[in-house]
Amino acid sequence: MNKSFLLLSLLMGVVVLSSNYLVQFPIKYYGFEELLTYGAFTYPIAFLITDLANRSYGKIVARKIVYIGFALGISFTLLFSTNFTDFISVRIAIGSGTAFIVAQLIDVQVFDKLRKKKWFIAPLTSSFIGSTVDTFLFFSISFYATGIPWLTLSLGDLAVKMFVALIMLIPFRLLIGTFKAAKI
Repeated sequence: MNKSFLLLSLLMGVVVLSSNYLVQFPIKYYGFEELLTYGAFTYPIAFLITDLANRSYGKIVARKIVYIGFALGISFTLLFSTNFTDFISVRIAIGSGTAFIVAQLIDVQVFDKLRKKKWFIAPLTSSFIGSTVDTFLFFSISFYATGIPWLTLSLGDLAVKMFVALIMLIPFRLLIGTFKAAKI
């Protein structure tokens, strides 16, 4: 198996674990505690990884990385970040897995349909759509009817994810040649 494939798959798992852990912590500065969690800053990197794989190797390889990243991320989350006596923690694991797999597979499809457009159209559009699906699936599954202000948190997280998706265009453009050089 190719080093790039393994690296992208491992990175995907680490991003999922980090995001699942960090989403439990609202940002307690400037009145953002009901609007934003730290997970909003790490999760968009998952779309960067998927989009790099898709552009470099195609949608079949990108899907494989999504599946491996899903398995690693959920396994890491269950092992290191889930408190099975805390119902919210279990719901976060379920919400994360569901939202991740659905949103990432949508990202792969949207990216593939737009791949022949200008270089930034596919990653930006697929990340925006995937982030929107992911955010609302995750927050509704994880926090609905818990007393946690999931709707305002999801809107705050989504706004940051959109901003980070724009910033992720820079590493996307810089890294695209790196992965094309290696064959999977």
